Amino acid sequence: MNGKAAAPGAETSGDPYLQGHGNGGYRVRHYDLDLDYRIGPNRLSATAVLTCEATQALSRLSLDFGEFKVSRVLVDGKPAKYLRRGLKLQVKPARSVPAGARFRVEVRYAGNPRPVPSRWGDIGWDELTDGALVASQPVGAPSWFPCNDHPADKASYRVAVAASSPYLVAVTGNLVSRYQSASTTKWVFERPEPTSTYLMSVQVGRYEDLELSSDGAWVPEVSADDPRGVVQRAAVPLRLRRAFSRDFGRQGRMMAALEDWFGPYPFGEYVVVVADDELDDPIEAQGMAVFGANHVDGKRTHERLVVHELAHQWFGNSLTVADWRHIWLNEGFATYAEWLWSEASGGEPAAALARLWHSRLRGKPADVAIRDPGVVRMFDEQVYKRGGLTLHALRSEIGDPAFFALVKAWAVENRHGTVTTAGFVETAEAYAGRSLAGFFEGWLERGPLPALP
Repeated sequence: MNGKAAAPGAETSGDPYLQGHGNGGYRVRHYDLDLDYRIGPNRLSATAVLTCEATQALSRLSLDFGEFKVSRVLVDGKPAKYLRRGLKLQVKPARSVPAGARFRVEVRYAGNPRPVPSRWGDIGWDELTDGALVASQPVGAPSWFPCNDHPADKASYRVAVAASSPYLVAVTGNLVSRYQSASTTKWVFERPEPTSTYLMSVQVGRYEDLELSSDGAWVPEVSADDPRGVVQRAAVPLRLRRAFSRDFGRQGRMMAALEDWFGPYPFGEYVVVVADDELDDPIEAQGMAVFGANHVDGKRTHERLVVHELAHQWFGNSLTVADWRHIWLNEGFATYAEWLWSEASGGEPAAALARLWHSRLRGKPADVAIRDPGVVRMFDEQVYKRGGLTLHALRSEIGDPAFFALVKAWAVENRHGTVTTAGFVETAEAYAGRSLAGFFEGWLERGPLPALP
């Protein structure tokens, strides 16, 4: 996954940023998750079936998994021995798996889902005042399902969630069916695009289901003949509907602008969830973004965050970093999308915002190499803002025609794949028609900010 050989069943991906997350010896091709969630007691009963491919002969393997009670593990339908050790589920199949073979691992489990402790706080499945949300970046996926928790191990998904009928369930995927019994509704979603574990999300709450019409209005149902383009939906507390309609009223225009800059939207639909609790920051997931009630005030105070999370659908979600060293490719592009949107919507020009942030960062220690910021600094402001400045400086360096052709080609040619800084530099040099080694060394390495061109 990261170019390093792993011993059979190695309990790490070898990625120094992940602190033991990820596993060697196999890749997951598909997850089939069947979840029964009881909201009041925060109780999850589930079965996960992982379709995997062995990258080498396996006498054992491990999965990243939270603190659940496991009642059964099968490999290719036969009982397997298993052992819990911290956030690892170690599995020994009845028969070794040959290199290159496809195999299935089934895990039946139950318990009270809780976030995964990490240096960035508790991350993953979290209870709300009335419901639940999942925010897994970067290591929270094991809080609700057994997985190979590395961003480069992208797979397809089917996720079924049964929950109390008064609650709306939203999962990162296309809703394919919904079955209602006397008190419970089962929602079934499919995510056909290759997706990283941290980008899978479940949202449960008392939400109103809205859809964006072509005239920018958020309504309960859009006419079938409305030429709305990309389907955009929202799950919003009833009390926030009016404020939400204003704060997200220009999202349709944002979608059109980003498609113009970055190419076609990469998923089947885009869903916004507004939790009825406060959140520190919005969270991106595959085809979804999650905001807190505090991000909705009816004054468009946080509109830059709306476009930032939407931009992540291209940069971070469709184009996923091969490992977290390259996180500036996610956050730099999302930050620069904020500046581009500001200009396109009649606000401050991108150049003015670049000058503002250049001035602010110039007064701070330049102690982060955003090409490889280190695990402690991967969410540092410099990764975001210096990343955005790098893109603005590149635009000035090679000119608008080459720059916008470059970013669109980068997004389209790497659609649903994994990316690296080296790959971006190579693509940029192809569109510039010359070496940009000195340029990127100045902007991406630790050291004083270069002057803006």
